[in-house]
Amino acid sequence: MIQYAYSHPVAEVELPALSATPLDVVDLLARAHHPRAGAVVLFSGEVRNHNNGMDVDYLEYEAHESMATKMIADILTDARQQWPLNIAVAQHRTGKVSVGETAVIVITASAHRGEAYAANQYIIDRIKHEATIWKCEYFSDGSRQWGGNCSCH
Repeated sequence: MIQYAYSHPVAEVELPALSATPLDVVDLLARAHHPRAGAVVLFSGEVRNHNNGMDVDYLEYEAHESMATKMIADILTDARQQWPLNIAVAQHRTGKVSVGETAVIVITASAHRGEAYAANQYIIDRIKHEATIWKCEYFSDGSRQWGGNCSCH
């Protein structure tokens, strides 16, 4: 359970930062409500069937689990310090993720949409570029390619 002591009321949402099983967007969104939040923003990163003109079969994510978990927690803490958030949660898949499945979820909630949107984008951008999570794309022609979207190589 994650608890933060800030001047604005914060909801407690139990959520591991990484999951080897499919992410349940509906369940998480149902738990991400706070009576003081007028805005709830959900980002769901889905696996698409193409990239750079090639057909994608699936993605595979590897992570340095303890480091990635700490990095995601730190990113969420940073966001809570910059915006008056009632909720800030993120979860990322590991292992094989098929086309159409969710690879990452970020949910933010605050009194107003501006803060919720800004914080949500901040969180996903930092996770994609900083967290020790690596993506390999598997293509229908049998080739594969490790993603270059992480500055933590």
